[in-house]
Amino acid sequence: MLIIQNEKILDLIHYHYSLQDIQTLIAFLEHQKTLEFIPLTNGLFSAAVTNDADYTGYTNVWIRDNIHVAYAHLLNNQVEVAIKIIRTLVKYFQKYQYRFQDIIEGKVDKNEVMKRPHVRFNGEKLEEISQAWNHAQNDALGYFLWFYCQLVRRELLIPQADELEILALFPVYFDAIAYWQDEDSGHWEEDRKIEASSIGVVVAALQELQLVVTEALLGDNFRYKDQFITVNFLLELINKGQISLNQILPFECIQKKPKNRKYDAALLFLIYPLQIIQGEMAEKILNHVINHLQGNYGIRRYLDDTFWCRDYQDIPQEIRTTISLEREQWFAENNWQLKTGEEAQWCIFDSIISAIFGIKYQQTLHPKYLQTQTYYLNRSLGQLTATNHNFGAWRCPELYYLEKGHYLPGDATPLLWTQANLKIALTMMKKSLEF
Repeated sequence: MLIIQNEKILDLIHYHYSLQDIQTLIAFLEHQKTLEFIPLTNGLFSAAVTNDADYTGYTNVWIRDNIHVAYAHLLNNQVEVAIKIIRTLVKYFQKYQYRFQDIIEGKVDKNEVMKRPHVRFNGEKLEEISQAWNHAQNDALGYFLWFYCQLVRRELLIPQADELEILALFPVYFDAIAYWQDEDSGHWEEDRKIEASSIGVVVAALQELQLVVTEALLGDNFRYKDQFITVNFLLELINKGQISLNQILPFECIQKKPKNRKYDAALLFLIYPLQIIQGEMAEKILNHVINHLQGNYGIRRYLDDTFWCRDYQDIPQEIRTTISLEREQWFAENNWQLKTGEEAQWCIFDSIISAIFGIKYQQTLHPKYLQTQTYYLNRSLGQLTATNHNFGAWRCPELYYLEKGHYLPGDATPLLWTQANLKIALTMMKKSLEF
């Protein structure tokens, strides 16, 4: 079932695209500023252009979102944008490198999440925010390391000496927190648990770093204080993560309830763009998402997700934007009953599934993969806001949620992560049609 929010896109949507069709579609979306990314002065990007919904806090910067935005630009040969993001993030880490060091050296308890490296901050000032937040997010740090090393391996970035000092913190930090068994808040910044999606991002990052070290792209003095970051050290770290992944996948978390979670769409990112899960395991994860999390308007993050659940606007604003534990407490105190199927349906996943099937097609040239790639691209296009919407037309929402029986875009519209993933899906479709 294909639901179209803005019927004018029907003139551009096809079930069988030509290369010219995609080029016309991209030109149209660029003209509508659907794919416009407005950076801060230092090159970073706020999570969303929130207009009158600044209460969401999405004017701040998330490390995770910025790496996905950077990757989308890199894929489109906009290298300068990607490099500026990564180098500004290095400056932020330099400013707060003591966060890593204090945990590495045992000066603070890793379970005090406000003392971990902050993954959400004031982007303009490169300053931490005092608001309580679930900063134990190993995936966010892993994405940074993975992308930095990608740029180095592609010979697009030459590491500076002060950058190497920061880069060396990451593997030692991941070792200090025992990332392969560390309970973190992961992609969705919620209750801490041992989750495959976070472990997988760190494994992908360490694999990239190991290749960079093996190829001697960081010189022969890559170390944290007196500890050299060797290939063997990295391989041991990678192996610990792989063992954990082998135990957990294809699920997200196998701890006892309430932490246990079978299906989580964050696992898609291990298939693409990280590409550390392939073959049969990737098929299992894809099938889990499609069969258990896919809705008509988007894809749920996981079952029984309460963020932007049914009638979310009726919840006090200060509760909507707080950390998940406080939200769950409010639900319990106010007898806020939710049913499975009333979760928000997100707009960041269909485009990733489209890209995954694009890779399958490019590797095999099997028509069924191109057909599925097209279907999920069209689902992404169907999510663009309607002409008369108060957020404006042709915008990329974060999600659709159920409000008084109707699905509406959430307040974080447009979300730059959604834009980035749509940009990726369009690029991948163009690539498939060039075969």
